[in-house]
Amino acid sequence: MQYISEIDLLSDYPSIDTEVLRTFVAIVDQGGFTRAGELVNRTQSAVSMQMKRLEEDVLQRKLFERDGRQVRLTPEGQVLLGYARRILKLHSEVFNTLREPHMVGLVRIGTPDDYVMRYLPGILKRFSKAYPLIQIEMHCESSTVLMQRRDLALTVISREPGSEIGELLRTDRMVWVASSCFCVDEHEALPLAISGADCLYTNWARTALEASGRDYRLAYHSSNVAAIQAVVNAGLAVMISMESLVTEDLRILGSDEGFAALPSMSLRLLRNPSMNSPITDCLAEYILEGFKL
Repeated sequence: MQYISEIDLLSDYPSIDTEVLRTFVAIVDQGGFTRAGELVNRTQSAVSMQMKRLEEDVLQRKLFERDGRQVRLTPEGQVLLGYARRILKLHSEVFNTLREPHMVGLVRIGTPDDYVMRYLPGILKRFSKAYPLIQIEMHCESSTVLMQRRDLALTVISREPGSEIGELLRTDRMVWVASSCFCVDEHEALPLAISGADCLYTNWARTALEASGRDYRLAYHSSNVAAIQAVVNAGLAVMISMESLVTEDLRILGSDEGFAALPSMSLRLLRNPSMNSPITDCLAEYILEGFKL
């Protein structure tokens, strides 16, 4: 029996140049052929010809629906877009890994632990694939403590409006959060779960509750966010949290239950200029991108 390798099977298919995929993605991201051409440094007619060959000669599938100057992806185009983005990212990771042997070392980053659970896993997974020889040392503490440290290359912190520093990662609405089994009306004094008596979240909660005339008590206190969430999940207390960190097993308490709106919080990235390097710059870009997803 003749052995047929995977390479033999792949040779039956035409190849797609990564530059063609880059142009295809640019058309989608820029919203048209002309602006995509400016981005990839090609004329509009050259871009059109690339896509025509991709549709007719390579894939034999229609990728775009054209309506005057507007273009929309067909279902086949949507499928290709997902693959194209993955291929281009892998292509970039290959060159970053093999052409940049200096990308080896240790980076110390700091972040409050609630962001670790929501954002960092995806960011670090993508980063480690591209730069497997870089070691990450994570330090999880409050924003106040992290800002006082000088041994961290990159630091993620939360800041209230009007006191922003560093680079913006995202802005998030603060909300009141409780378990689905928590009944507000059963408590004469609302039990609060807090991470610190003087933290920004606690001060906002106190101010809002006192302004609305609602009685409350500081029922649970822990610097460990997982412990606070466990208490809230059990239906024992209410906490305030960034909206993007609210999990499916929790519910947001609104004005219909007597809870006033809270300010928004901005997440910021601080870079330590004394530890600046290609490694920290690269990880910083991954963090900036990851918090927007």
